[in-house]
Amino acid sequence: MGRSCDHDALILVLLIGFCVIFQCSATLWDTNALLVVNASKSSTRKMPESLFGVFFEEINHAGAGGLWAELVSNRGFESGGQHSPSIIAPWSIIGDDSMLKVSTDFSSCFKQNPIALRMEVVCDDHGTNICPDGGVGIYNPGHWGMNIEEGKSYNLVFYIRSSGSINVSVSLTDSIGVQTLATTNIIASDVSNWTKMETKLEAKGSNPNSRLQLKTNKKGIIWFDQVSLMPSDTYKGHGFRNDLFKMVADMKPGFIRFPGGCFVEGEYLRNAFRWKETVGPWEERPGHFGDVWMYWTEDALGHFEFFQLAEDLGAAPIWVFNNGISHKESVDPSNIMPFVQEALDGIEFARGDSNSTWGSVRAAMGHPKPFDLKYVAIGNEDCWLKNYRANYLQFYAAIQKAYPDIKMISNCDGSNGPLDHPADMYDFHIYANASTVFSMANTFDHTSRVGPKAFVSEYAVTGNDAGSGSLLGALAEAGFLIGVEKNSDVVEMASYAPLFVNTNDRRWMPDAIVFDSSQSYGTPSYWMQHFFKESNGATLLKSTLQSNSSMSLEASAIVYTEDDKSYLRVKVVNFGSNTVNLKVMIDGVDPNLLDTSGSKTVLSSTNVRDENSFANPNKVTPVKSLLETAGKNMDVVLLPHSLTCFDVLMKSDITQMTSDDKSYVSSM
Repeated sequence: MGRSCDHDALILVLLIGFCVIFQCSATLWDTNALLVVNASKSSTRKMPESLFGVFFEEINHAGAGGLWAELVSNRGFESGGQHSPSIIAPWSIIGDDSMLKVSTDFSSCFKQNPIALRMEVVCDDHGTNICPDGGVGIYNPGHWGMNIEEGKSYNLVFYIRSSGSINVSVSLTDSIGVQTLATTNIIASDVSNWTKMETKLEAKGSNPNSRLQLKTNKKGIIWFDQVSLMPSDTYKGHGFRNDLFKMVADMKPGFIRFPGGCFVEGEYLRNAFRWKETVGPWEERPGHFGDVWMYWTEDALGHFEFFQLAEDLGAAPIWVFNNGISHKESVDPSNIMPFVQEALDGIEFARGDSNSTWGSVRAAMGHPKPFDLKYVAIGNEDCWLKNYRANYLQFYAAIQKAYPDIKMISNCDGSNGPLDHPADMYDFHIYANASTVFSMANTFDHTSRVGPKAFVSEYAVTGNDAGSGSLLGALAEAGFLIGVEKNSDVVEMASYAPLFVNTNDRRWMPDAIVFDSSQSYGTPSYWMQHFFKESNGATLLKSTLQSNSSMSLEASAIVYTEDDKSYLRVKVVNFGSNTVNLKVMIDGVDPNLLDTSGSKTVLSSTNVRDENSFANPNKVTPVKSLLETAGKNMDVVLLPHSLTCFDVLMKSDITQMTSDDKSYVSSM
């Protein structure tokens, strides 16, 4: 009995103390959860301008057949390599062996990519072996179909050579060559030397599964090389597919990390991304086989284009370069200097004066002004591989000497203890199931506040919890990101991975943006990131969450500016299966400076495993509504398995409306 009375007395004292501290009449038993936000100056902290961004890797045909708008696949006939008989896929012939013979040879005028297509036409427009109506030739279906839209124009460029005159019909048709969407004829009397042909095709119809045809009914031998078809309306004429670019831009990324990932390393170094082979005229780029994700890319989306993409997005570029290590090979530190010089040259390409060796190459490509490169990552996921540390130190010393302002990112994790080498940031990757990722909201709570900061460059829920992109995964990731916000004094940046997937080539699941030749949609994880896009450069407010279900709730509060207006945003993840009644109390602010109404945005669905699809792209998307009871004290309902944010207009800037005294402590 005595022990029971002591226990009851203790509970009473705790409850009284709780209410004294928060000066409230409600208890958790009335509300399920209480979030107290302290808006006083002493409880605020500015978050990094580039806290949340995106990571682009050439995976899932994200660039080749995706963001990069080139419609022709294997435009230079190089992807099959030096094989015999020739491999020219996905090119195919129109006609049969009695009418034409197609092969490849090494007659190209481009030294870096010497293979050209040789087409010997046996039939003719007269005589005993007459070509069929329309002629014979070759066609290219693009990357699982070319999206041709009525009223739009397409720029065709190709190189051609023949010992005789030519009359080549160029057309865009449906997938079987029956419906003609656009057509023109290329006629020339002398193409005995390689000749560049350019023409514009105007589409008279639409078809998302189209192909490009090159045909003739004239006997003779024709060589083709570097056949390119680009929409005329790419973003700013820079080659990016408009709808996919917009989806990334709508995320307002503070940075973009590129070009990988494992794509940078390669299984073998011969197949690593080497930036010098991806600059200059597109016809002269050799391309390479990405042997990690197992497909060919012409590298039209190269070093220059990635920097242009960052600039167009208004995002800070983060270049990841190969440090002499692939998945299966490692350059000895005694031989690493050529790789170090390649990194220095790559920085000069981005930042050098237009009269410098590599800056002049950039200027010749149309960008005399240097790009704003401030971050480089030395390798990808290589920390525990042979020679990483020894090689890293040589890269670090050389870059620091030449570019002391550039921040360098190590592959080694420094979240649990100091690094054994110098770095400005360390790379942190997390792929796990939903409950593990959600529980990692406090990962950086106890990280040292001194030393290199974390760059969470790859995070995602994977496995059965994720499916092809589930609400469950998105909510777990949101909980983790709230932890990143609260620890943004030691976490500099964070990005989801992967960004893109072509639905015809799912090498990795899930992904943020799903697309095919003509359409796209965002997964729940894509939409989740929209809740954090206003956090870049925002002011974090100290918040305390008290809950009966604290294991399933994560919350944060920020003040951000949009269109010269300041807003208070409270984000809450309810990872549990029960509805939660949440009371939000804002302390340290004059109540007259908060609007009495606001908005509520919710990401949820009827089933936590729900996903979006082409058939139902908006099944799990944010729903915005009016919040009628905004202000210092708000009573709100959190749906089960939901991410909710509340936005309230502030009638003054945060520096004017906050106070360090207790004049505006809540009372209810």
